[in-house]
Amino acid sequence: MAKRHPAIPGLWLLTDARNDAALDRAMRRLPRGSGVIFRHYHLPVTARRARFARLAKTARSRGLVPVLAGSSRLARGWGAGGAYGAPSALGRPTGGLRLATAHSLRELAVAARGGADAVLLSPVFATRSHPGGKALGPVRFLFLARQSPLPVIALGGMSAKRARRFPVHGWAAIDAFA
Repeated sequence: MAKRHPAIPGLWLLTDARNDAALDRAMRRLPRGSGVIFRHYHLPVTARRARFARLAKTARSRGLVPVLAGSSRLARGWGAGGAYGAPSALGRPTGGLRLATAHSLRELAVAARGGADAVLLSPVFATRSHPGGKALGPVRFLFLARQSPLPVIALGGMSAKRARRFPVHGWAAIDAFA
């Protein structure tokens, strides 16, 4: 398994329409040095950018790293601390963290070749985000994590209790911080 990287937070909150109303409270529950991945794909671009600006200001004031779902170029333009998405969507590095999504061994390799700093490997468990979707399960997740050349962040049905079972860089969730 890849080693922990001190510049990459080990705890991440992902945002979406479901947790928008509770984001300020959720960010207050995160320890300093954690990260917030702003998705909010449901908003039109102008509203999304304005919501990100408010969230990023709050995140920084609490010592959190705000990351934008989108290309590295867009993240830099919006003043984010990094970009999150499929390796092909991240584009060329422009500074800041590059967090890639992965669901398979092939996608882990693509993320590494694409210059990602870490990978969110998912879904470990069933999630409310993708009801009925196929989860990796703990055994397959650990197998894939051990093959990863990048630090792995567990995502999908995660909680602090579940995260303690996995010797990876960190974990991320949407609902666990509500």
